[in-house]
Amino acid sequence: GATLPAKDASSTAALLAGQFDLNFADIGDAAALASKSAAGQALDGQRVWDMCRDLTRPRLDVLAQRLDVKSTWDDLVLPDEQMGLMRAVAGQVRARHTVYDDWGFSTKMNRGFGITALFAGESGTGKTMAAEVIANDLRLNLYRIDLSAVVSKYLGETEKNLRRLFDAAEQGGAILFFDEADALFGKRSEVKDSHDRYANIEINYLLQRMEAFSGLAILATNMKTALDPAFLRRLRFVVNFQFPGPKERKLIWQRSLPAATPQEVLDYDRMARLNVNGGHIHNIALNAAFLAAQSNQPVTTSLLLTAARTEMRKLEKPASESEFRP
Repeated sequence: GATLPAKDASSTAALLAGQFDLNFADIGDAAALASKSAAGQALDGQRVWDMCRDLTRPRLDVLAQRLDVKSTWDDLVLPDEQMGLMRAVAGQVRARHTVYDDWGFSTKMNRGFGITALFAGESGTGKTMAAEVIANDLRLNLYRIDLSAVVSKYLGETEKNLRRLFDAAEQGGAILFFDEADALFGKRSEVKDSHDRYANIEINYLLQRMEAFSGLAILATNMKTALDPAFLRRLRFVVNFQFPGPKERKLIWQRSLPAATPQEVLDYDRMARLNVNGGHIHNIALNAAFLAAQSNQPVTTSLLLTAARTEMRKLEKPASESEFRP
């Protein structure tokens, strides 16, 4: 079958070995699948990477949902500090093999090999999109954890579910994204009865597994203040997602409509004055596109304002009627 060019084989093998935990049979399967997909073309490292990623796709059944990631760095609008932290997260995952193995840091550490990040901010500020961007950039699967399925009312079941999650994801092809993390990682309660005591044991188990996890675990919460300071100390990155200001809102508006969408010259400065976050902006843009399609016209500023009025009334956000006049 097809083989990698000699000059690429060594570096590609090192990258694959650093990311994926595969046995000989899995490696053979990945190579065979990659060769078959090449169909007589030159085999490149990206194709082999994708085959390894797909081969290690964990079976997480009802505990998690695999997201179809499409967002890129160009879609993400964050202040410079937060964007820098985001790129640092992706960079550490990419350079993990070099630092831990080639540069010897694994011999100096007995825990903390996992890369963990907390995304804190209210709903609609871009936490899920940010996780998608990192997964897309790293060419890895992204799994959003259904915490309602993980957290069980039966003693011991939460720990079993967490063990299944991490064990299934250990082969390296997945990023774990724990949404609404405060539901699981809130302040460790004062021990008043056996249920409280067991809940604290489960949270401590989670902290240990996160530190030992070979991949990236991202936690998203709407309430950073609800998290235990002892828990925060064990996270490598904390990224605060703030409500976007006028500058950020204008950029989000400019990127909210696909290039293929018929549109007039839009007044983005006017739209940026509306006090809405990125999630609401995307809802408004989509609804305005439907209004335009139904009336067989391009998207206009007036249609965006009409959709914005509906969105803000739905959210019961205070606004004067003058805000929606073109």
